[in-house]
Amino acid sequence: MTRTVYVNGEYLPEHEAKVSIFDRAFLMADGVYEVTSVLEGKLIDFAGHAKRLERSLTELDMRAPCTTDELLEIHRELVRVNDIDEGLVYLQITRGAPGDRDFVFPDPETTEPTIVLFTQNKPGLADSPAAKTGLKIVTIEDQRWGRRDIKTVQLLYPSMGKMMAKKAGCDDAWMVEDGFVTEGTSNNAYIVKGNKIITRALSNDILHGITRAAVLRFAREAQMEVEERNFSVEEAKSADEAFVTSASAFVMPVVEIDGAALGDGTPGRRSLRLREIYLEESLKAAI
Repeated sequence: MTRTVYVNGEYLPEHEAKVSIFDRAFLMADGVYEVTSVLEGKLIDFAGHAKRLERSLTELDMRAPCTTDELLEIHRELVRVNDIDEGLVYLQITRGAPGDRDFVFPDPETTEPTIVLFTQNKPGLADSPAAKTGLKIVTIEDQRWGRRDIKTVQLLYPSMGKMMAKKAGCDDAWMVEDGFVTEGTSNNAYIVKGNKIITRALSNDILHGITRAAVLRFAREAQMEVEERNFSVEEAKSADEAFVTSASAFVMPVVEIDGAALGDGTPGRRSLRLREIYLEESLKAAI
């Protein structure tokens, strides 16, 4: 079945969807994005994603092409017409296509933003086999730009990081700066020591994860201690457990870092419990 996608106000078959070669995202990576998970046909954490999108647009002085309510209706319509039970809705907003290439931002009064949304069907998203075996992680130098808190489409280095991990026979990479882990290539990173969850504090250095915020809230409600601070690779290797969070992976256990097994080399009890809690509570609040 051909997917229906959304481009600048129109619902189209995916093979008919087009954007200009002068679009700023294509030429300058001048765009932001969000990914919202769908479980049981409902959107997970939509309000959080919409709020972060608004922040990203504001930080880049980019105009929103529609309201949050309109965005919600577009999401719901794409889920409906594409019959998504479990999957993802990808949204990208760019500064638009001014008609020619220029480093200077185009006049927002004369250049409309580009907005694109599409779905990805992911049966079994909540029951991922990887959650039962855990991820193997390799660490790499963090070479991204300084505003990682803005969810932009500048994803080349994270893509390179995933390829580095693949070549090393691992599942993903954690990026390291000044000896401390910043985050994963497409997720926030955590270690567990006893009953304590440790993760890097929010700043310009990491993405302000929507799933991160929910998981830390649930951890505190479950009487786990949360400590937001930097942690080194060596500290991570000696941790009892580790895990990552993202909109598409939820809570995913990590069992190995740079060849060093964590605990007994299987997903940790607290990581699995947090995944269970997150899925249960997020489904209750899904829209």
